[in-house]
Amino acid sequence: MATTELHPEAAPAPAAPAQPAPQVSYPPLEGRARVYGTIALSAAVFMNVLDSSIANVSIPTIAGTLGVSSTQGTWVITSFAVANAITVPLTGWLTQRFGQVRLFVLSVLLFVVSSWLCGFAWSFESLVAFRVLQGAVAGPMIPLSQSLMLGSYPKAKAGMALALWSMTILVGPVAGPLLGGWISDNYSWPWIFYINVPVGLLAGWASWQIYKLRDSPKTKLPIDTIGLALLVIWVGALQIMLDRGKELDWFSSSQIVVLAIVAVVAFVYFVIWELTAHHPVVELKLFLNRNFTVGVITTSIGYGVFFGTVVLLPLWMQNFMGYTATYAGIASAPVGILAIIISPIVGKLLARHDPRLIATFAFLIFSLISFMRSNFNTQADLYTIMLPTFIQGAAMATFFIPLTTLTLTSLEPRHIPAAAGLSNFARLLMGAFGTSITTTLWEDRAVLHHAQLTELARPGEPAFDALMHGLHNNGMGSQQSALIVDQLINQQAYTMSATDIFYASGILFLFLIALVWVAKAASSTTSSGAGAGAH
Repeated sequence: MATTELHPEAAPAPAAPAQPAPQVSYPPLEGRARVYGTIALSAAVFMNVLDSSIANVSIPTIAGTLGVSSTQGTWVITSFAVANAITVPLTGWLTQRFGQVRLFVLSVLLFVVSSWLCGFAWSFESLVAFRVLQGAVAGPMIPLSQSLMLGSYPKAKAGMALALWSMTILVGPVAGPLLGGWISDNYSWPWIFYINVPVGLLAGWASWQIYKLRDSPKTKLPIDTIGLALLVIWVGALQIMLDRGKELDWFSSSQIVVLAIVAVVAFVYFVIWELTAHHPVVELKLFLNRNFTVGVITTSIGYGVFFGTVVLLPLWMQNFMGYTATYAGIASAPVGILAIIISPIVGKLLARHDPRLIATFAFLIFSLISFMRSNFNTQADLYTIMLPTFIQGAAMATFFIPLTTLTLTSLEPRHIPAAAGLSNFARLLMGAFGTSITTTLWEDRAVLHHAQLTELARPGEPAFDALMHGLHNNGMGSQQSALIVDQLINQQAYTMSATDIFYASGILFLFLIALVWVAKAASSTTSSGAGAGAH
């Protein structure tokens, strides 16, 4: 039998590794093109940020309409946040694959479609599924809008571009609760999603018209499919475990045990794989940098605690304080006022002051407002609830900007995009976990307080006997009187539980001050560069 001899020179050459696309620099926009471009990008970002906060005050309405509990209703928030967190680290690869302008416009248009589907949802399960889709396609929008905004302005006006971008981000928390509450009370909850359709279509069309000739080069880069799959598995399993744990009595449920095992095993394999992969989907080696690690941990924990209380406050107000969605929105809206005013000042202070010092001020304010809220009771009026929320705006402005600067300050410029994506991923993920943990603790502590208060609500106790006597004198029977007493106990129990969480939050913020100072001091020159890269 004839044989074929293989010569070394005939062997196929190994495939060359994919190379990143070369960077192309475009001149800044001028005149009306810059103005229209700024408006288009700002509208898209505003739509994205608005959608992440507008649902907060509408959860009780959505849950009631779709026949689920308010605690289950928080899936509307967490599903969006987790899906968004998963796709944020992929922005760099997707940009190289599709080009930043195409990817941005496609993301905006898919966001419009998913928003319409959320409004059209026929069940709670379908709404959560469409919120997952919406969060996934929203991932690249914010980092790409910042990149396009910076490219629209000359370098001398980069600070102005970043200020405009930041202002848009901070307006969302002001308008979201107000708009969400007003729509829920006067129309129906699907309209909190339908309003994205005209805004998104106009923003997408205008962005394409202005930026279509300024796209970045495209190249086919390999994607770490195994790393991505492991990422989705462990994040998804952990989130479902946190959301379902309370309902299924945690580890007494085989489903929760399985989810916990899947999350741990997938996470361990994910870390090992990403540290050894040639093209990791997440650059975990960045955690070898001390400031990056400290910055990511501090920002993520701080944001998780903050976001958990942001979700808790309107739930408590609507379910146990008798507030409508509109008034719950009014009470939550002032959080962005001081943030908008102070942000430009913080940008100037960073050029002359240590970002650790400014972040310390932020955590002191966060702690202060948490302790103020820990004194809430069932007699708290709207002004009492709004005052800490208004003050919290100062903490927001002095929290995000200096910690972002601290996180990226000692990294080489080529690492900043990956580092920004990874830190954003950790922050968004902790926001979702903060929501789940806070609502679970709220329910558990309420059960404890309810049991303790019930021991005092029995015949023979002077207060109980006086209340029952008064109810009977008003013509109420024993069963009706007992029901009213139980409602009062519930109100007190959930209020006491909420104040417990606020108090614990205040202590956590104080501990974060010590963590901030583990980082090294940042120089003003590197801070400026990092701050620019972070936005």
